[in-house]
This record gives sequence, structure tokens and C-alpha cells, in this order.
Amino acid sequence: MRIGLIAPPWVPVPPPAYGGTEAVVHALATGLTAAGHKVLLAASSDSGCPVERPGGFAPARRSGMGQSSAELPHVIRAYEALAGVDIIHDHTLAGPLYRHRPPGIPVVCTMHTVMSPELRSVYRMIARDAALVAISRRQAESAPDVPVARVIHHGVDTAAIPFGDGGGGYALFLGRMDPTKGVVEAVLAARSAGIPLRIAAKMSDRTELEYFRTVVAPMLGDNEEFLGEPDAAGKLALLRGALALLNPLQWDEPFGMVMIESLAAGTPVVAAPRGAAPEIVDDGVTGFLRNGTQELALALRAAAGLDRRRCRAAVEQRFSAALMAARYAELYGEILGGELPGQPS
Repeated sequence: MRIGLIAPPWVPVPPPAYGGTEAVVHALATGLTAAGHKVLLAASSDSGCPVERPGGFAPARRSGMGQSSAELPHVIRAYEALAGVDIIHDHTLAGPLYRHRPPGIPVVCTMHTVMSPELRSVYRMIARDAALVAISRRQAESAPDVPVARVIHHGVDTAAIPFGDGGGGYALFLGRMDPTKGVVEAVLAARSAGIPLRIAAKMSDRTELEYFRTVVAPMLGDNEEFLGEPDAAGKLALLRGALALLNPLQWDEPFGMVMIESLAAGTPVVAAPRGAAPEIVDDGVTGFLRNGTQELALALRAAAGLDRRRCRAAVEQRFSAALMAARYAELYGEILGGELPGQPS
């Protein structure tokens, strides 16, 4: 198949640091290519994904994230550039709503967002002439009024994530500097467990900077170290050395790439049982699902006794880039065969 992928305009593919959607697009593009498909990727001009990438795109616009003035020209150019493919897989929100997209080419849209009432109405509109993919069962269940063609979990290239022994002896918080991510809860749990905590977080937006300055920084002690936002290599090094990833989410995150990246490195995940975490973490095997400071602290201490090889095996068996690509290729084939909607009727 000739498959066109559209990435958002905000971050290069693959992302140099933070960028969950862009990491997924990269893994999918390379996975589909490895499976013998022809992939064209519409992404920011500073992307480095090793597949064919048509020109005419601007560099990544992280500072303008969410602004229609940046997203609309990007998706218009993307649909122009992908006019000769068999199927288009769009990872933006605005793109599937573009009324002048090439006729006769079906569209798949992956929903990378939490299903708020406002976005549910948007996705219901998109579903009229595109096939929607949910990234977890929890996401699909949270929006029963949105017609979902398939649930497909994200995947990672395990060959690109070296296995680690957790020799650093620290717990790791890795995510955005935002109250929904649970950084305060991570500090309290690690402190209660008596285990050093390293905090690696995206902190570029004004709200993130203010939250760190007013809430997080004043509570940090000698046993907690804030590292800023790591690059891709730094992130993998931190995951390899961690005793456990501490992910006490305070919202129903629709997936959570950091959890499967951690497991791929052999590092167990201690998470709140919210969002997609129960679909990713096998409680008592590849990590623990717990609520509250004391329960998280007990789980963090117990994580050292888990088999790190089983953590990596779980990703190889259930969350690999190859498996994700195969599931999407199966969906594309069904749509092209007329079994599912993907284009205007």
C-alpha cells in the first residue's frame, strides 16, 4: 500500500525531546516501511524520520502549539502533497475536517486527546467520512457517542531502547510539569519510600514554568533532583538507570507513551490506576497500580523485586512498533476493501 501519514506541525518527527504523538508517528512510519509499505510523511521540514517526506512544510512551530494559523496551512499542504497515495492517516485534529481533501482517498484519524465534550462533538463530525482510531479501550469507553473503528495501542521500537539494570537506584518522574501529571504526588511517594527521585520534565510553557516556581520547587529537598527536559538520549539513559518509573497520574490519560518506553527499558512502572494505565501495566508483574502516598511508596519499594526482563517482554509482545504497524495495515486494508468507512459517501 501507498500510505500517507500526516503529523502535527508543532514538533519534528521523531521528537528531539518531548513529543508523544510525534514519537508514535515515527514508530508507525518506520514500522510500515519495514513491513514493505510505501510511506510518505507530511511533517515539519526539520523532521528526520527516514521515509520519503514531501517538501513545502515549515519548521516545527512549538511556540504556536494549538494555533489554527499554524495548523491549517500545514494540513492543507499535507493533503496536496499526499494526493497520490492509497490511504491517508491523519494525526491532526483539523486535517480530517478539511473539505477539499483529495477525492477518492480514504482517511484514518487517530484520536490522541482526552475526550472532552467539545472534542467529542468534533470527532463525531470527523467520523462522518473518516475512520476513527482510539488509542486505548479507556479512551473509547469514555466517549460512547463517538463511533470508533478500532482500538490500537501505541507501540515503540524496542531495538532503539537499550535494556537497563536499574543500577541508579532512583525513582524517575518523566513528563510535563503540570498538576495532572502528578509530580507533587511523585515527590511525596518517593520521599515516603525513602528513595531518591529524579524529575525530568518538559517546562517550556508559561503555565508549566509558573507551576514549577510556585508549587514544585519550594517542596523539593535534598533527596529530589530536578533535571529539566532531557533529550531523547538523556531520556533513555534515565529510564535504564531507574529503579522504577513513578507515574501517579491525576487525570485519565488516554494512553501514556512514557510507560511503554519505561517497560521497554526494563523499568517497572508504579502508576495510579487511571486512564490507560491498567491496559499497560500488569499489576504485580511489570509494575503496580496504586492510589495514595503510602500505597505508592510501598509499591515503589517493592518494584525492585520485579523481573525487569518480563517488563521488556511485555512491550515486545503487546506494544511493539511492528505490532502497531501491522494492526494499522490491517485496518487500512479493510477500509480500502470497502469494509469500513473512510471517505465521503
